[in-house]
Amino acid sequence: MLNLNSPDDNSNRNSLQDPVSLNVGGEIYTTTLDTLTRCRDSMLGAMFTGQIPVLRDNRGNVFIDRDGKVFRYILNYLRSSSLDLPDGFSELTLLRREADFFQIRPLLEEIRHYEASVPLSLRGGPLGAMIMVNVDSKVRVLHFNLRHGPENYELRTCSVRAFTVDLFCTWRAFLTLLCERFSYRTSQGLTSPHLCNPRQNRLKLEWVPRPDELPQDQYDKQRYRGLTVSNPEVTQSDGIMNMQWSPCEITDMQGFVEELLKVSLAEGFKVDLVLPDPAEILNCTSLRLIKC
Repeated sequence: MLNLNSPDDNSNRNSLQDPVSLNVGGEIYTTTLDTLTRCRDSMLGAMFTGQIPVLRDNRGNVFIDRDGKVFRYILNYLRSSSLDLPDGFSELTLLRREADFFQIRPLLEEIRHYEASVPLSLRGGPLGAMIMVNVDSKVRVLHFNLRHGPENYELRTCSVRAFTVDLFCTWRAFLTLLCERFSYRTSQGLTSPHLCNPRQNRLKLEWVPRPDELPQDQYDKQRYRGLTVSNPEVTQSDGIMNMQWSPCEITDMQGFVEELLKVSLAEGFKVDLVLPDPAEILNCTSLRLIKC
C-alpha cells in the first residue's frame, strides 16, 4: 500500500531526512537529500525540496514509478556529475527517456555527447542490417519579381535544383541517428526531419539549396528549405574537453552521399551495391549498404 504525504510544503520537508531510501520501480536505493537535489530545477529537485508531494511504499521508502534498473545511472550521475556507462550499454534510449522525465538537463547533454562519441555499432545493433538509398534531383525554373523601389519591379528568372532522398533501413536506431545528424534550414531556424511513418523504417529528405541569384525573401516565399549536416568538433579550454556541433550546408547530392557514407561506415556498414556505376559512388542513383 502506498501512502501520499501531506502536500503541505513544510510537513513534506520535515518527513524527508538523510539517509533517503527510494523504491524506483521495485529497485531499492539509498542516498542523500544533497544528491537528490543536486539539480534543483529537475523533478527530483522539486520532490525532495518539498515542492511536490511524494509517495511512500508500505516500508516507508519513497516510491517512484519509473524504470528501476537504469535509475542507478541517473543516481550515479547526480553523485559524481559524470555519466559512467558500461561497455556495450544497450539501454541508451531508455536512459534518455528517463533523464527527460526527471528533467535533468545536464545529464541529457551528457547523453547527447555520449551518443556522438560512441558509434551505434558499439551500443549494440543487428548484424546484417540493410540500408537502401534512392536519390533524385530535378531542375525547376522560378520566375519572380525583384523590387527596386515603389512600383518599380523587374521580372527575374532563375533555376533551382530540388533534391530528394528516399532511405530505408531495417535498423531503426540508425534512422534516428540520421534525424539527429541532418537538419532542415528554414526561415524559422533549424528543424529535424522525421520518419515518414512511425511504423515504417523509412526516411524521406527533400531540400532546395538557395542559388546566389535568388533573394532570401523569394526563397522563403516558395517555402524552400536547405539541408545541413552537423558534425561534432572537439575543442579544449583550460584542460576541459568540449564538444560543439557545427552545421554545414549540403549544396548537392554528392555532398549528401559523402556525409551519409561517413555516418554509415562509422557504424559498421559496408557498401554492397552502387548503381549505375560502382566506380562513381558519389554520383550514384541507388545505394545499398549492409552491416557487417
